[in-house]
Amino acid sequence: MPYAFIFDMDGVLIDSNPTHKIALQQFCEKHGYHLTEQQLREKIYGRTNRDWLLNLFGNLSDATLRQYADEKEALFRTLYTDIKPMDGLLSFLEKLDQQRVPRAIATSAPRANVDFTLLHTGTERFFPTILDDSFVSQGKPNPEIYLKSAAALQFEPARCVVFEDSLAGVRAGKAAGCKVVGVTTTHTPEELHETDLTIDNFVDLEPEWLVSKLF
Repeated sequence: MPYAFIFDMDGVLIDSNPTHKIALQQFCEKHGYHLTEQQLREKIYGRTNRDWLLNLFGNLSDATLRQYADEKEALFRTLYTDIKPMDGLLSFLEKLDQQRVPRAIATSAPRANVDFTLLHTGTERFFPTILDDSFVSQGKPNPEIYLKSAAALQFEPARCVVFEDSLAGVRAGKAAGCKVVGVTTTHTPEELHETDLTIDNFVDLEPEWLVSKLF
């Protein structure tokens, strides 16, 4: 299959945003900030820790940014005790693997969260190419991470399929020139209107059918 598939992680490989929400609320309350649902959806989901921390707290030193990011993500990993892959994901990844479809993860999360996710979902072997927040200078919705992922897979962005749940991620994928499949864990299909296609999960999803709908 002459296409590559690039996966966001949170809200795509795992339905982790409900736990991220709890961790974010607890973290913000500890630091004297009341977080609204609108801020979560518009200013945080899909973005790097650096970007959302600066969005909420204003100017912070690099040392404080690292401290806050590490604190919030450690809290998330402590809270997320029932981690499991998205419905149908393992079967879908097996199909891609059997067809030798190139794959990558392109996430705004830190590497510690990526390792945590892959370990607990048993999906390490499916993703030889991983780009986390340390690979980019500009987070989503900037297209940098998807342009770099396509380059790492040696594919033109126009021949890459991106799976995203956040508005920032969708816009990053589209700006890179990729086809974007919206996963409706975080936003409704109506809110994901900029995508090329939306899915609820990966149950019974066939790579050939997906490609036929996108290209």
